[in-house]
Amino acid sequence: MPGIPGMSESDAPNRWIDDSQDSPSDGDKVSSSEARLVHSARLGDQDAFRELVQRYERRVARVIGRFISDQETIADLGQESFLRAWERLEQFDPARRFGPWLFRLAINLTYDHLRRARRRIRWSLFSDASRDRMPDPQVGDPRNNLDLAQEVQLVLAEVPEAYRTVLVLRDLEGFCTSDVAAVTDRSEATIRWRLAEARRMFREAWERRERRGLREDSDQSPENSE
Repeated sequence: MPGIPGMSESDAPNRWIDDSQDSPSDGDKVSSSEARLVHSARLGDQDAFRELVQRYERRVARVIGRFISDQETIADLGQESFLRAWERLEQFDPARRFGPWLFRLAINLTYDHLRRARRRIRWSLFSDASRDRMPDPQVGDPRNNLDLAQEVQLVLAEVPEAYRTVLVLRDLEGFCTSDVAAVTDRSEATIRWRLAEARRMFREAWERRERRGLREDSDQSPENSE
């Protein structure tokens, strides 16, 4: 399985800095200029940190958007990611790269949000208010109106977090294996193994969803409704 259905790796650049003015061939120059910005930001230079935000904000938002579809939530989590980075800059190891550290913060915040959302949903399912609400038979299955990106997001949710992160970063965002290893703080060998497992899990979940859809279509066909 080369990637996720409907998503092209060629659409995602294999660089940390998506919106930098630097040329892709100037990797060392980018790294050194970023190191200077991080150093200045750690000394309290807000302008330096603002430039780091400008370099990363669109890519951070895009990564968060692989897990969450609501644009307002994506924006809030993106802002929170940078706020947390600013507050924790003293804890950042300048011997490491800033990008992986930032994306790890963003992904952790995103998973925290998803876990809170799941707890709220479970609570509402057992609340007194929800017991009296019955599904409206006139309302069609909302899955029929999902586009491919939403379908992918729903299937991704069935993949365990550790594997989902690798799949999103590697196959959807085009990060190289070493970058994914840096974000997740795992070895490259572990990342390659998890990627293979994640692709298998995604493929199986996708096929299960397709089979469910075929069964539902069959159950709703005129021959079966008589």
